[in-house]
Amino acid sequence: MKKGFRSAFNCPMLNRRIASMGGEIFSRGDLLSLYYGWVIVGVSLVSMAYWFGVRSSFSVFYTALLDEFPWGRAEAAGVQSLALIVYTILAPLVGGLIDRYGPRRVVVPGILLLGGGLILCSSVQDLFQFYLYYGLLVAAGVTSVGIVSYTAVLAHWFERRRGTANGIAVSGMGLGTFVFVLLSQGIIARWGWRPAFLVLGGLVLALLLPLNAWLLRHKPQQMGLLPDGVSPQRRGRHKEGNESLVPDPIWAGTDWTLRRAAKEGRFWALMAFPFLVVTAVYIVLVHHFRYLVDAGVDPMIAAYVLASVGIISSVFRILWGWLSDRLGREMTYTLGVAAMCAGIGSLILLGVWKEQRLLYPFVALFGVGWGATAPMFMSTAADLFQGRAFGLIYGILEGVIGVGGALGAWVAGYLFDQTRTYLGAFAIGMLTAALSCLFIWLAAPRKVRAKG
Repeated sequence: MKKGFRSAFNCPMLNRRIASMGGEIFSRGDLLSLYYGWVIVGVSLVSMAYWFGVRSSFSVFYTALLDEFPWGRAEAAGVQSLALIVYTILAPLVGGLIDRYGPRRVVVPGILLLGGGLILCSSVQDLFQFYLYYGLLVAAGVTSVGIVSYTAVLAHWFERRRGTANGIAVSGMGLGTFVFVLLSQGIIARWGWRPAFLVLGGLVLALLLPLNAWLLRHKPQQMGLLPDGVSPQRRGRHKEGNESLVPDPIWAGTDWTLRRAAKEGRFWALMAFPFLVVTAVYIVLVHHFRYLVDAGVDPMIAAYVLASVGIISSVFRILWGWLSDRLGREMTYTLGVAAMCAGIGSLILLGVWKEQRLLYPFVALFGVGWGATAPMFMSTAADLFQGRAFGLIYGILEGVIGVGGALGAWVAGYLFDQTRTYLGAFAIGMLTAALSCLFIWLAAPRKVRAKG
């Protein structure tokens, strides 16, 4: 049984075929050749587009289901809350399993669960079924194609160009939001929500499943490579070229486990800065739509605001990732957070002055700043704690991020109920975002792996 399971997902014949097809192309390390790590980046981009796109499209299905079933808003929205709880719990487990068994044995079964769960959602007849199919099955499946899985993989494939690779990969988040929200709404408007769930599930099985089953690889050594595309024949020159990359070779050379990492102050600083900034991000993302409508903005314009923020963040995830390889993680992240705080400030001024022209700086600046978050989470974690338990460590980080997002959404709603305004919540968002910069400087990835 174990042997059959292993062969089903490892596909040794396929591995040999791909290796032979790649030949010299995948073993050459110069910039003009096709390093297989960029194939991994492409797989990651598409997969994370599905991950964030499916999560973002919930609001579209939520509205359609409320129109058909006599469910209360709170109990129906609880499905998404359950999904986030499941994600937070399973993220460390997914990371740990990838460390132990490799990505395909975790990602491929997860994709089957995701596609099957979405298809089952098309048959929902009552709220319990929706909780079961979406809140549990889809949530469990979507965790396997999220940022945890591909961060655990990309950390092995890139060192010198880690920020660039991570930035390109997570740009799929904004792209997925744009594509899946519009696709879901278009199908629902024309044929209804049941066919929309079927189409989404079918797309998962038709594209995401073969893409990951055929192309995903755990480490470059499986294809006779080193990180960034250096061949074993050039190992000596690779080490010489990386001396300036590693100011602290003892730290960088440590095979980090969770127990060992948890004894370091840098580990807790690594957990703190994403938690604080994601709290700010979700204060804004969850509540800015209602805030804008209350300020007199047309609901359709408010919807385009969210879409525009997503697209801008995708572009800047690539730019910030590239810049962090040259400027350093800390400085890059600080610049991004400064833009984010300026964007939130524009949102506050819009509520005070009722001047809708302030939407433009909010969209631009918040989108730019939001784009700096995920690439710096991934790259900083890999710079600091790469080793046998990196997937588990990043999975825990992602769980902490989930808690921060849930806290931000709740705090903003609570403060509004108490004060009847969001201004205090947005001010807290600016404060927590700014405070997060302190902790990335305390984590100090520059002292372990310098900019390239």
